[in-house]
Amino acid sequence: MKALITCSIVVMLSACSSVTIQPQKIAKLSDKPTYQDSRPFFMWGLVGEERVNVKKVCGDQTVVQMQSQQTVIDGALGLVTLGVYAPHTVKIWCDEQRVAGEVL
Repeated sequence: MKALITCSIVVMLSACSSVTIQPQKIAKLSDKPTYQDSRPFFMWGLVGEERVNVKKVCGDQTVVQMQSQQTVIDGALGLVTLGVYAPHTVKIWCDEQRVAGEVL
Protein backbone atom coordinates (compact mmCIF):
# COMPACT_ATOMS: atom_id res chain seq x y z
CA MET A 1 0.00 0.00 0.00
CA LYS A 2 2.85 2.41 0.81
CA ALA A 3 4.43 1.70 -2.57
CA LEU A 4 1.16 2.53 -4.35
CA ILE A 5 0.80 5.83 -2.47
CA THR A 6 4.45 6.72 -3.13
CA CYS A 7 4.10 5.94 -6.85
CA SER A 8 0.91 8.00 -7.05
CA ILE A 9 2.59 11.00 -5.43
CA VAL A 10 5.62 10.73 -7.73
CA VAL A 11 3.39 10.57 -10.82
CA MET A 12 1.33 13.58 -9.69
CA LEU A 13 4.43 15.63 -8.94
CA SER A 14 6.09 14.78 -12.23
CA ALA A 15 3.00 15.56 -14.33
CA CYS A 16 3.37 19.00 -15.85
CA SER A 17 1.28 20.65 -18.51
CA SER A 18 1.89 23.52 -20.87
CA VAL A 19 0.11 25.45 -23.59
CA THR A 20 2.38 27.15 -26.11
CA ILE A 21 1.24 29.84 -28.56
CA GLN A 22 3.35 31.09 -31.44
CA PRO A 23 2.09 33.88 -33.73
CA GLN A 24 4.28 32.42 -36.49
CA LYS A 25 5.19 28.74 -36.69
CA ILE A 26 8.76 28.23 -35.44
CA ALA A 27 10.59 25.55 -33.51
CA LYS A 28 9.50 25.57 -29.86
CA LEU A 29 11.82 27.80 -27.84
CA SER A 30 13.31 26.41 -24.66
CA ASP A 31 15.90 29.07 -23.83
CA LYS A 32 15.42 31.65 -21.08
CA PRO A 33 12.23 33.67 -21.66
CA THR A 34 12.16 37.46 -21.75
CA TYR A 35 9.43 37.43 -19.07
CA GLN A 36 8.41 34.81 -16.52
CA ASP A 37 5.97 35.05 -13.63
CA SER A 38 3.77 32.79 -11.51
CA ARG A 39 0.07 33.64 -11.64
CA PRO A 40 -2.56 32.55 -9.07
CA PHE A 41 -5.42 30.24 -9.96
CA PHE A 42 -7.78 28.43 -7.64
CA MET A 43 -9.92 25.27 -7.51
CA TRP A 44 -7.59 23.14 -9.67
CA GLY A 45 -7.06 26.04 -12.08
CA LEU A 46 -10.74 26.49 -12.88
CA VAL A 47 -11.15 29.80 -11.06
CA GLY A 48 -9.10 32.83 -11.96
CA GLU A 49 -8.31 34.88 -15.01
CA GLU A 50 -4.91 36.36 -15.55
CA ARG A 51 -3.77 38.54 -18.43
CA VAL A 52 -0.31 39.67 -19.44
CA ASN A 53 0.13 42.79 -21.56
CA VAL A 54 2.67 41.60 -24.13
CA LYS A 55 3.10 45.16 -25.43
CA LYS A 56 4.39 46.16 -21.98
CA VAL A 57 6.68 43.12 -21.87
CA CYS A 58 8.13 43.30 -25.39
CA GLY A 59 7.58 46.94 -26.31
CA ASP A 60 8.35 47.32 -30.03
CA GLN A 61 9.86 43.85 -30.25
CA THR A 62 7.92 41.03 -31.88
CA VAL A 63 6.38 38.40 -29.60
CA VAL A 64 7.64 35.03 -30.85
CA GLN A 65 6.23 32.67 -28.22
CA MET A 66 3.91 32.67 -25.20
CA GLN A 67 3.46 29.80 -22.79
CA SER A 68 1.31 28.92 -19.79
CA GLN A 69 2.85 26.07 -17.85
CA GLN A 70 2.17 24.13 -14.70
CA THR A 71 5.66 23.44 -13.39
CA VAL A 72 6.59 20.81 -10.81
CA ILE A 73 6.56 23.52 -8.13
CA ASP A 74 3.14 24.75 -9.29
CA GLY A 75 1.85 21.16 -9.19
CA ALA A 76 3.31 20.58 -5.74
CA LEU A 77 1.60 23.72 -4.43
CA GLY A 78 -1.68 22.54 -5.92
CA LEU A 79 -1.20 19.12 -4.34
CA VAL A 80 -0.36 20.51 -0.89
CA THR A 81 -3.40 22.80 -0.94
CA LEU A 82 -5.62 20.04 -2.39
CA GLY A 83 -6.24 22.14 -5.50
CA VAL A 84 -7.50 25.21 -3.66
CA TYR A 85 -4.44 27.17 -4.86
CA ALA A 86 -3.15 26.00 -8.25
CA PRO A 87 -0.71 28.51 -9.76
CA HIS A 88 0.54 28.49 -13.35
CA THR A 89 3.74 29.98 -14.69
CA VAL A 90 3.51 32.32 -17.68
CA LYS A 91 6.48 32.81 -20.03
CA ILE A 92 6.92 35.22 -22.95
CA TRP A 93 9.73 35.31 -25.48
CA CYS A 94 10.39 38.52 -27.42
CA ASP A 95 12.44 38.58 -30.61
CA GLU A 96 15.28 40.97 -29.92
CA GLN A 97 16.32 40.80 -33.59
CA ARG A 98 13.00 42.19 -34.82
CA VAL A 99 11.35 45.52 -34.10
CA ALA A 100 7.74 46.01 -35.26
CA GLY A 101 8.01 43.02 -37.61
CA GLU A 102 11.16 44.14 -39.41
CA VAL A 103 14.56 42.47 -39.23
CA LEU A 104 17.24 44.86 -38.02
